[in-house]
Amino acid sequence: MEIGLVGLGKMGGNMRERLRRSEHTVIGYDRNPEISDAKDLADMVQQLPSPKVVWVMVPAGDITRQTIEALGELLDEGDVVVDGGNSRWTDDKDHAAMLGERGIGFVDAGVSGGVWGLENGYALMVGGDPANVAKVQPAFDALKPEGESGFVHAGPVGAGHFAKMVHNGIEYGLMQAYAEGYELLMAANVVEDVAGVIKSWTHGTVIRSWLLDLLVLALEQDPQLAEIRGYVDDSGEGRWTIEEAINHSVPAPVMTAALYARFVSRQDDSPAMKAVAALRNQFGGHAVTKVAKGEVEPPA
Repeated sequence: MEIGLVGLGKMGGNMRERLRRSEHTVIGYDRNPEISDAKDLADMVQQLPSPKVVWVMVPAGDITRQTIEALGELLDEGDVVVDGGNSRWTDDKDHAAMLGERGIGFVDAGVSGGVWGLENGYALMVGGDPANVAKVQPAFDALKPEGESGFVHAGPVGAGHFAKMVHNGIEYGLMQAYAEGYELLMAANVVEDVAGVIKSWTHGTVIRSWLLDLLVLALEQDPQLAEIRGYVDDSGEGRWTIEEAINHSVPAPVMTAALYARFVSRQDDSPAMKAVAALRNQFGGHAVTKVAKGEVEPPA
């Protein structure tokens, strides 16, 4: 098939290459002219045959919205836009309605695989009308991993990104559990080969996973993780997962704790933990660690 691809960063660029390896024609557009196949969106659309399929792979939020709005002015009835970024699932309905007024189809695709997707394939969770999904199916088949699994038409518009949101919430919890286990092994001064222990878990154990393999790889590159700051950002999907859990009265303590742990990582000297230390001192006389004289910051 012939497909347009907007956004040729780490994910988009590799997706273009994987599609081309399956002998699909990809017209990619990126703001960086050195990697772009078209001078602008209009040029990209012009190069595609009808019905046109354009896959948007740009950061979620305003950039995605603006890109889809621009495509809505360039595409015609029967064409399809795929949002493969990490958009919030509630935005999908707005995008589908806006494009639908012009007879343009919309498909939301949750994509997992990261920078390894070029070789391993991308897990795809898709939402949309079956007729629109069918127009993109050859691209889905090329991008997914080999085998029967790795692709699912999860439901109507929004279902793909909702599934990817929950996937990322689970990912938060898994990473946090591995990280806490690593810290305990390092802190206890009992295990002499921490990296070796973690590597041993990658075969035969009930906790083996690709994430664990990646932790082994990181430790091989930097055994003490000395070159990495303990600061962890979040892309938003963890927050959205917890909000949906609250909306549906679903207890999600593990994912919630993992999200909050990321917030803690951004505080060099947590105000909350200052308050906990002060309270423990007040009610139980527990010792507190004082800030050295001259290190007290003036009030903001």
